[in-house]
Amino acid sequence: MKALVFGAPPEPGEPRPVPADEAEARLLANPFGLRQVPDARLVRPDWVMTRPILSGVCGSDAKLVLGDFDEGDIDNPMSAFSSIPHVPGHEVVAEVVALGPEAEGVEVGQRVVLNPWLTCGPRGIDPPCPACRAGDLSLCWSFTKGDLGPGLHLGVVTDAPGAWAELLAAHDSMLIPVPEDVPDELAVLADPFAVSMHAVVRHPPRPGGKAVVYGAGALGTTALASLRALYPDVEVAVVARFTAQAELAAKLGASLVVDHEPRLGVVEALAEWSGGVLHQPFDGLPVAHPGGIDVVYDTVAKPETFEVGVRVLAERGTLVQSGVSTPGRWEWTPVYFKELTIAGSNAFGVEEVDGVRKHAIAHYLDLTAAGRVDLSGMVTHRFQLEEWWDAMKALARQDVSGAVKVAFEPNPRGA
Repeated sequence: MKALVFGAPPEPGEPRPVPADEAEARLLANPFGLRQVPDARLVRPDWVMTRPILSGVCGSDAKLVLGDFDEGDIDNPMSAFSSIPHVPGHEVVAEVVALGPEAEGVEVGQRVVLNPWLTCGPRGIDPPCPACRAGDLSLCWSFTKGDLGPGLHLGVVTDAPGAWAELLAAHDSMLIPVPEDVPDELAVLADPFAVSMHAVVRHPPRPGGKAVVYGAGALGTTALASLRALYPDVEVAVVARFTAQAELAAKLGASLVVDHEPRLGVVEALAEWSGGVLHQPFDGLPVAHPGGIDVVYDTVAKPETFEVGVRVLAERGTLVQSGVSTPGRWEWTPVYFKELTIAGSNAFGVEEVDGVRKHAIAHYLDLTAAGRVDLSGMVTHRFQLEEWWDAMKALARQDVSGAVKVAFEPNPRGA
């Protein structure tokens, strides 16, 4: 099958584009490209074969392929939970094409969304670990055990190709049927929405309060949508980098949209909006005390965004990190001074929404089918696998392309 592969050097004689700038040169320097690889396989009798329709490009995928993680990230412990080479892609809506002899819960021809976590069940581990029994799938104890090599989810493991390919195999528990009235371009957003919803419902704002979403890419946009759907009495400000992101944030109901630079402008605008009182230190950015922002959902997670977040938060407020980036120094004194909480938020699992407890992706599909969440227009660009160079350039130059969410079409309709 055709697949995009990360971690394998270019094949002899493979045509490669000529880079036009430093960003393109960094992209070409990474071991990534279109390959012919063995077809995806049913790892166990309860696995299912699917044909990907739309496969989203996650922010972590883009950072990896574009070379955003440099030598400052070499000691990242997450490398213990992945294997190379691998076929990326874990945000996908697909069609079921074949069932293993013990597979249940889905039918051939059905559209499904992937829950990508390679937890105890998919790995053939029984009894499941305490995290899996509790529904905390992203905290599973078995990411290096069982019938597969090291890998948190499909898309980062060598022996189970991800969704940037013509075929995708998954355990039956990893496939969630899509309602007929939810189109592909909305179904493919289930994964990023579930990531953001997990951060929001596990660390909710106070009733009638104010929250900030830092970043307006896929995670930021879906965090805003989750807040507006589940906590409609909360005002939400969004810090956006690109024009297309800012326009979508305004459409989805942000109370305030702030340009990401200069950071002094971000601090001042958020303080004025929230009623925070700013104080100027000897040097650097001012700090709000008292502050008026209950929660900052940081989907960027760079040192400079952390620093802004802790300066504008209210006393005993919460900074929730859902993004990933290369670590670096930042001024964290407000953490102890204002008695702030910094909370990590890792993907999703089984969540409770409106008193109902089920998988986060199932919640998203229900919210979308009911019209409570509408992310129409978020998928701005689609590319076939052969067009991977153009897809990555669109992400590398979002200021020019206007890209918000980019997706591959491994099996184009009508092809």
